[in-house]
Amino acid sequence: MDDVYRHQRYIYDLTRKYYLFGRDTLIRELDLQDGERLIEIGCGTARNLVAIARAYPKARLYGLDASQEMLKSAQASIARSGFSKQIELVHAYAEDLSPALFGEDAPFDRAVFSYSLSMIPDWKKALTAAAASVKSGGLIHAVDFGDLTGLGPVFASLLRTWLKQFHVEPRVEILQTLERHLPLQGTDLRILPARYAFILRANGTGIQALAR
Repeated sequence: MDDVYRHQRYIYDLTRKYYLFGRDTLIRELDLQDGERLIEIGCGTARNLVAIARAYPKARLYGLDASQEMLKSAQASIARSGFSKQIELVHAYAEDLSPALFGEDAPFDRAVFSYSLSMIPDWKKALTAAAASVKSGGLIHAVDFGDLTGLGPVFASLLRTWLKQFHVEPRVEILQTLERHLPLQGTDLRILPARYAFILRANGTGIQALAR
């Protein structure tokens, strides 16, 4: 991951805003309460964490990423934004997530995946780790690529070819798995136009069922 992002991290936020749709919608709909604790898995440059800190200044935020290079940009972004006391970062793999990585025992209230599931080799294991790391009744939120079928085969192929320049590859099995297991209690799945992306909100029980 460091090889991929060593140079990309400098232009990551500038380029991603043109095709990572739904991130700000997810943030607006978090409705975090004062004192709640949220972990973003695959936090990248901390773009989302800074936006969440601005929207919910009394929440406690954590970020995990597999790339130390991206975390360099994340730390710099957090320092510039003035949220260093509110946001804590750690270098680790999504599959190894637990509050203990941050030296804590209490589970998180929320876990967020923002276009990171499609980058994680064992995305089901990552979801399972997130579900195990949130409290009973806690929520997992995700936004990621759909199967692109609404774009038609030509445009979908062109988009995939373009995305590969940024080492990004939509994985159709994620949305297919989510749809195959719905409806589940406590799980809400919204598919964006042209099946370009989806936004998921689920409790830990629903995620455990999805990840089987």
